[in-house]
Amino acid sequence: MRRADRLFQIVQHLRGGRLVTARKLSGILEVSERTIYRDIADLQSTGVPIDGEAGVGYLMREGFDLPPLMFTRDEVVALVAGARLIKAWGGATIARAAEEALIKIGAVLPEEERDRLRSVEIHAPSFMMRDEDRHRLDLMERAAETRHVIRFGYVDGDGKATERAIRPLGLWFWGGRWTCIGWCLLREDFRMFRIDRIQWVESTTEKFAAERGKSIRDFYARMEKSGDVPPGYDWN
Repeated sequence: MRRADRLFQIVQHLRGGRLVTARKLSGILEVSERTIYRDIADLQSTGVPIDGEAGVGYLMREGFDLPPLMFTRDEVVALVAGARLIKAWGGATIARAAEEALIKIGAVLPEEERDRLRSVEIHAPSFMMRDEDRHRLDLMERAAETRHVIRFGYVDGDGKATERAIRPLGLWFWGGRWTCIGWCLLREDFRMFRIDRIQWVESTTEKFAAERGKSIRDFYARMEKSGDVPPGYDWN
C-alpha cells in the first residue's frame, strides 16, 4: 500500500471520535506499530487534530473532515462505469483496486453526491472473464511496467501451438477480448497475442531496455502509417 493511501486510511479509521490503538491500526494496515506512530506524528504536524499517545490509543477531534470532492453528474457516471468495467474485465489486482477506489471516493463525497454514486445504472457482467486470464493480465501488466521478458505457450486461430518469448509493451482491450502487444524475440517484430489463447505464461529474470524501433510508440506509429493491424495478428 502506498504511504498516501495508508495516511488516508488512518484518518478514516480515526473519524467519529473513536479511540483506536496503534496495534489495531498496524494489524489493519499490515505495517509495524513504529510505522503507525511515525504516520500519526506526520499527520499531526500537518494540522490533523489527532489526540492520544503511544500505548493508550488515538482519536480525532470532531469537526475535522477531508475537503469534499465535487464531480458533475457525467463525471460520476464515468467514474462508476469505468470502475465497474475494470472490475468485470480487468486483471484480478486492478479489479480489486477499482472497487477500493470507489469506496474511497464515496467516503469523501458530500451526501448528495454519494447518492448519485449509488444511482448509476451502468453494469458489466463479470462471469465472461476467466480467473486464469485475470491472473495472466496481472502478470503481463507488471512485466510491461518492470520491463521483464515473458514466455508463454500460444495457440493461434488454426490450432497451431507455439512457444514465444516477447518484450511485453502493453495491453489492449477490444470490448470482450484482451491482447498483449509485444516485441517477439522469435520473429524480431511486433506481434499481438490474444490473452484467451495463451495456455501458460511466466515472467523471466531477463530485463530489456527501451530501444529505438522496438517501443510501444514505434508500434503506434506503424499502426497509424499502415492503417492495419501488425502482421501475425488474427481475430477469429
